[in-house]
Amino acid sequence: MTATLSYRVHRAGPLFGAEIFDIDLTAPIDEDTRASLRREFDEHKVLVFRGADLTPAQQVEAVRIFDEPFDHPTAVRHEDHPLVYPYNVQSTGKASSWHIGGVWRTPPFSIESLVYEEVSELGGHTLWADLQAAYDDLSDPVKVLLEGVGAVYDSNAVHYAQGADRGEIKQTVTHPVVRVDRNGRKGLFISTGALRLEGLSDREGKAILPFLLDHASSPNYTIRFGWNAGDFVLWNNLATWHYAIDDYGVGPRRYRKVLAAAPVQ
Repeated sequence: MTATLSYRVHRAGPLFGAEIFDIDLTAPIDEDTRASLRREFDEHKVLVFRGADLTPAQQVEAVRIFDEPFDHPTAVRHEDHPLVYPYNVQSTGKASSWHIGGVWRTPPFSIESLVYEEVSELGGHTLWADLQAAYDDLSDPVKVLLEGVGAVYDSNAVHYAQGADRGEIKQTVTHPVVRVDRNGRKGLFISTGALRLEGLSDREGKAILPFLLDHASSPNYTIRFGWNAGDFVLWNNLATWHYAIDDYGVGPRRYRKVLAAAPVQ
């Protein structure tokens, strides 16, 4: 059976985010539906499919609707599919800080996706913040200032592997702190892993970087989702950043990740 455009969209907040219902991603998806889902993604930036129950191969194909899956050079691979990366926070650690994935490369990941396999009964929600809305609310003089500013990050992919010892940073990459996304909107592009700002004096950068990080994580720009096993979520990694809330102690949290990214520029 081929899926059709009969799916329903439930918005998660006034700015961005949506849950998609009444679509079976385990079935073949016709091209009209694929195009429609891509429009939903461009508009909402974070899409949640409850109880999708995707296999590793089906998760890869679901991401492929939106962009080409990425072959990560250092991630631990799932035994059933080389483009799927399994995580168990009891051994890999938790991502409890505001961050953007893949800032070690140019361009960073366009999409991150997760299928949850086991979650705690309570807690463990995830926050996303809309970096385009955060940019919109900056004053015009600050927007002008940021046009020539870049943020510097560690560019060693090994340091981002599961359980890696970060060690000394010997190579870096710079990303503009303002970028235009696939939906044509400008947004901030900043992550807590930023080492410093380029285009400003050291003193200016030390004042402005904390402001940008704080501004971009304002509750005014956020949505929040809780999880059940089988849920599938994917998000625009170039227009949002996210925070996995660590309020579930030693409770379980296992998921599979599939990424997408354009070729290195």
